[in-house]
Amino acid sequence: MKRVRGELLPHLAIQSEDPHEPVKVLHVPKPWKLIGAGNYAAVVMHPDEPDKVVKVYAEGRPGLEDEIAVYRRLGRHPAFSECYGSGDSFLVLKRLAGVTIYECLRRGIRIPERVIEDIDGALKYARERGLNPHDVHGKNVMMIDGRGVVVDVSDFLKNEPCCMWDDFKKSYYALYKPVLLRFTFPIPNALLNLMRKAYRLVRKRES
Repeated sequence: MKRVRGELLPHLAIQSEDPHEPVKVLHVPKPWKLIGAGNYAAVVMHPDEPDKVVKVYAEGRPGLEDEIAVYRRLGRHPAFSECYGSGDSFLVLKRLAGVTIYECLRRGIRIPERVIEDIDGALKYARERGLNPHDVHGKNVMMIDGRGVVVDVSDFLKNEPCCMWDDFKKSYYALYKPVLLRFTFPIPNALLNLMRKAYRLVRKRES
């Protein structure tokens, strides 16, 4: 925690311009390394503690207290991270080191059905703990050694329904499993981004 407050936070520069797009990471002090960036926060790690990551929320972005509450309810589960500590703008979390489903599609890495089943089981467990899985999509779920995990639970206290994961599963079983699972190939990042924006537009019109 001292390292986070003394070495990281005074020099980390992140900026959020659009709540629907990843934050911009302008500067990460050495030897910290950027792991990823979501719509509200950036995730970094220190090489001396490779089993932990620090999730830092951009100024003005909500959700920190809710995410802490979610981890309290989840407790320990193999398909979720754990919260080791927190501060005014950050959480220290157990690192889940794998490949996001989005990256699997982009790089042409096979996504076995077991991964989908694991994530389904994890979301069922979250519901049993009184949570409402929300914003579960390809960038927020990951494959580690052929198993599925959920890497972002920050929106699990929201009350409104979310069909992102159900829609992804439909696509997986209708298209990916019968075709792409056997003939896996990389999907260009530009095409994936186009599909993501098109999906968001269709869902917005339907709602």
